[in-house]
Amino acid sequence: MPLIYEDRTRKDALYEVAQRMMTAARTAPKGHGTDNLIIAVAERDVIETIAAKMKDMVQTGEAAEFFNRDANNILRSDILVLLATKIKPLGLMNCGLCGFKDCREKEEHPEHPCAFNTGDLGIAVGSAASVAMDARADNRIMFSVGKAVKALNLLGDEAKIIYGIPLSATGKNPFFDRK
Repeated sequence: MPLIYEDRTRKDALYEVAQRMMTAARTAPKGHGTDNLIIAVAERDVIETIAAKMKDMVQTGEAAEFFNRDANNILRSDILVLLATKIKPLGLMNCGLCGFKDCREKEEHPEHPCAFNTGDLGIAVGSAASVAMDARADNRIMFSVGKAVKALNLLGDEAKIIYGIPLSATGKNPFFDRK
């Protein structure tokens, strides 16, 4: 029986982690029981497209210099989990957490998120990252990835706030001790 070395199974293992991360994000608690999340996984070709867009955003002045660093980081990942939220008020009418009097007034500002949208996304991102941690997969939550994904419209028009979590399994975590 031949030996199967870890480097042959690494990407499959990370893909399994990503699947569990997506499940954790989907099942994370949501305000008023309303699910406005969009969740996907990007592989090598899409990761390269996102990294190129991040670098382009720096060149055109749309993004800070650290987007180049983050682009180089994601190029060292095998899998990239993408988590986004739609912007839709939950209809709690008078909560006012978004800064408007009620949901009717908030709806006059469709690009302004409902506080529950961002809260739910944050809980989902934390749940997903905790799964990666439990699996001992190197990861980092990156809003810079989300800005590029949004600019590319990879998750569609409804994805308004997006985060990326790159995954890696190497001897040294490429997402920390960064320059």
